[in-house]
Amino acid sequence: MRSTASWQAGAVADASSHSERTLFALAAAGFAALAEAVPADGWDRPALGVWTVRELVGHTTRALTTVESYRGRRTDGPPLDGPVAYITAAAAEPSGSAGRAARDEAIAARGRESAAALGDDPAGGVAGVVERVRALVDQLADDTPMGTAAGPMTLAGYLPTRTLELTVHSLDLCRALDVAEPEGLRPAIEASLVLAARAAAAEGHGAAVLLALCGRGPLPEGFAVI
Repeated sequence: MRSTASWQAGAVADASSHSERTLFALAAAGFAALAEAVPADGWDRPALGVWTVRELVGHTTRALTTVESYRGRRTDGPPLDGPVAYITAAAAEPSGSAGRAARDEAIAARGRESAAALGDDPAGGVAGVVERVRALVDQLADDTPMGTAAGPMTLAGYLPTRTLELTVHSLDLCRALDVAEPEGLRPAIEASLVLAARAAAAEGHGAAVLLALCGRGPLPEGFAVI
């Protein structure tokens, strides 16, 4: 199996030249590289919302471990036909509602639990999870059933959502640590930007996002597609 470093080498071509599996692997490698770069006194720094760097890293590992836990699991609901459908279903609870608040608190709690599970060597724990899940993905077929929290779907549809989550939280880590994004993460950033834009369009926000990207004005405060 290739090392994290080898996945990053020469990985600066645009996203269209990479398969979804490669983009996932690049995003995972970039995340592992950032975890390795956290200084010994940096794990308790503020990172994102209520999370420290350690807790953000712990939460981000769930972008990997859910591939393991959702594989072959049965779940209710209509099949989701791809990553945009997953994002739309996952974001269906209106922001600010009691249901959304409860969900956000549950996510925060799982992040803390995942951080604790990394033990005394969080960077080593991340590297182990990345290698284990990447090896699993290499063994699974595209049509492997995934019983996600948003509904049933295939591995091929789920992987781009994992790339998006790994990439966004890697950028959160870059901000918390005041470092540049890993060069190998750039194709995943491009792919995630495209997926987020597709999700915004599917949710009826395409015009607002396009105008904002073209300098026509800011997006509304608190706007998000996930």
